[in-house]
Formats: sequence, C-alpha cells, structure tokens
Amino acid sequence: MKNAEIAERRDDAIARGVGMMTQIYVDRAENAEVWDVEGTRYIDFAAGIAVVNTGHRHPKVMAAVQKQLDSFTHTCHQVMPYENYVRLGERLNAAVPGDFEKKTIFVTTGAEAVENAIKVARAATGRQAVIAFGGGFHGRTFMGMSLTGKVQPYKAGFGTMMPDVFHVPFPIDLHGVSVEDANAAITQLFKADLDPTRVAAMIIEPVQGEGGFYQAPNDLMRAVREVCDEHGIVMIADEVQTGFARTGKLYAMEHYDVSADLTTMAKGLAGGLPLAAVTGKAELMDAANPGGLGGTYGGNPLGISAANAVLDVIEEEDLCNRANELGSRLKQRLEAIRSETPEMVDVRGPGFMIAAEFNTSDGSAPDADFANRVRAEGLKRNLVLLTCGVYGNVVRFLAPITIQDEVFSEALDLLEESIKAAKAG
Repeated sequence: MKNAEIAERRDDAIARGVGMMTQIYVDRAENAEVWDVEGTRYIDFAAGIAVVNTGHRHPKVMAAVQKQLDSFTHTCHQVMPYENYVRLGERLNAAVPGDFEKKTIFVTTGAEAVENAIKVARAATGRQAVIAFGGGFHGRTFMGMSLTGKVQPYKAGFGTMMPDVFHVPFPIDLHGVSVEDANAAITQLFKADLDPTRVAAMIIEPVQGEGGFYQAPNDLMRAVREVCDEHGIVMIADEVQTGFARTGKLYAMEHYDVSADLTTMAKGLAGGLPLAAVTGKAELMDAANPGGLGGTYGGNPLGISAANAVLDVIEEEDLCNRANELGSRLKQRLEAIRSETPEMVDVRGPGFMIAAEFNTSDGSAPDADFANRVRAEGLKRNLVLLTCGVYGNVVRFLAPITIQDEVFSEALDLLEESIKAAKAG
C-alpha cells in the first residue's frame, strides 16, 4: 500500500471536519519510532498529542492489556463491575493533589471528563454558570467547545454555544497580559455581568495545551483558588494534556501550593487506550444521583488494565525525573538555536512539555507561517512535530518520555536542521 492511495480513499470515506496533520498512514510503532505503510521510519515528537507518554506499545502496558484481553473485554461496570476499576480509582484518589477524601469516575475521553466535572459542580452547588480562560481548550462537545477559548477551528460554524459560560484573559507576558489583568477581568465580570453566587465552577489548565503551552503563573492559581473559596465555587483543574509525568510531576498541579476541587484527566492515563477520569472531593463527587454519571464504555476493562500498568511504569522508570532531564536538554538546544534565530521569541514549558514560539523577524507579530515551515521541514526529515497556539505560531514538543537517548539526540539534530531550513525558506 501507498500513503497516497489510502489518502485518496480517506477523502472519499471520512468527513472533512476530521482534520489531518500528516499523510503518514501508520503500520507499526515502538516507543518513540513509527513506521508507515511504505516502511518509512519517523521519530514521533507528537506521542498522539501527549497520549503515549510511556511510549508506543510499552511492554508492561501491552502485557497488562493482553492479560485482560484473555479474561474479558467488556461487561459495563454499571452492570457487572470488576476489581481493577476499583483499584485504579483508589490509586488516582491517592495520587491526585489535594489533602482531602476523594472519589473517582471513569469515562472515555477528555471532553467527556470535562463534561462530567461540570455536571458534578452543578449538582453539588445547585448553580449553573462556569468561568473559563481565553486560549484554553476543553474538548469538542458542546460544553467543551463553549469552555474552549479559541474560535478557529473548534467553534466556527457550530452555532450558539452553551449558555452561562464566561471567559476571562489568561496571563501571558509575551502577549502583554498580566496576572493583574486576569484578576481585574474576574472582578469586572462579577461587577458587570455575573453574580458570583450563580457560578458553579472555574476551570483552568495548569499549562494551556492547544492554547500554546503557557504555564499558569503561581499568583494566578492562588487567585483562582481564593476566588473559588470566597464565593463557594468549585475549582476544576483540566489535566487532560498535562497529566502523567509530562510536566515533571505526575500532575501539573503539584507545581503549585494550592489544589483544585476536581481534576480531569485522559490522554496519558492509559498508554494509548481510550480512558478518562474525574477525581475530586468525595462530597462533591457524591452529589449526583446514581445513574447520573457514567457511560456504557466508561472505564473499559482494557483501558483500566493499561492505566494501572502506566502508573507502575511511571514509578518504576522514574519518568517524572526523566521528563525533567529530557526537557532540560531540549530547552538548552532550543536556546542555542534561538541565539541565531530572532524569529524564535520564547522557549518555555515545565518538564517535557516544551514549546517554541515564533514571531516575525522584527518580533512585532506572531508568525504562523514560520511555525508551519518548521513543522513541514521536520516532516521532510521524518520528524513529526505539532503546532498550536491561538495564533498558530507555536511548535510544541511531546515526544514519549521513554524515548531512547540515541533517538532523542538524532531528533534534536533534525530539529535544528528543520529550524534552519525554515529560516532559509
């Protein structure tokens, strides 16, 4: 088979709204390497958008899935439950930041986790409104789209968003938005448009994912916690992209001295299998009536088994420290490139959740074309990169945390070549 042949079939068979970043049709994958149907090898700096943090087909994860596959694949936990679902819930309750009793629910996708977190907050508070941040991404369902602070491509053409969703600016020094600006916007929102006693929840990503890999400042996180405490609002940390060692901690909220009431997670949780969860304060999680939460596929046995193995791998292979080491090496290389590349105006990110932002050569405006040239030049060299950001001018780096040293060194060389070629082009 040829990639081009499958691409032609795809155009006829699959809806245009399902976007594509490459025309690489995958045949097999191992750790940080992927081979397409034509036998071409690629180094994966996308990891399925931060999903395979433990690498493609980690042996321990695959063994756990195979063992489960040999037992049963589905009963629906609400019909006939299984012990490893309970065990994973216990482990997440113990691991998620927050010095309070916790409970967990399992669903299938990150957007579904966010939806359920909002349901829990509304059930617990009896309120309706939700506050989110500009540039945030929370999914493609209607509530997820409504919470997302980016119109293109997520909201465009889909009509009226969900009511009672409000946005405030996210602090980004590079874009001239401070923590004081964000706090002032919340104050103004409460003065002009929204009674705080109507607010069920505030939701925030510790590091904005699709928005551009901007880490929430400590002062912002403390301010959100204070506002929530003052007005009886549920604080939700969206850790869908930041979780499971990506930022050098199991959860990115461990970088702060405050905790959220509810935490959403997905992506890296199950090493490539679809699984998501909400973990939070027990009294909040118990607010919904039986049957109000859950879903037919929520907590599928294969995903649950994989997730228990993923947690084992993160601990046994010390992947949090590995993320910090890899991220440090990547930042050092990018800073060296930046010294000769004025278009690269920022290198940032905790752990191994790193991004480079590109502006025009005079630094006056975001340059999405440059970022896309870097991505395209990387692909020419068999290095898979992703862009992101409200302006599309950010290249993000999300290789598996288990990437082999020699493959990582090879990728850094390819990255440098790609940036130089983008500059020349």
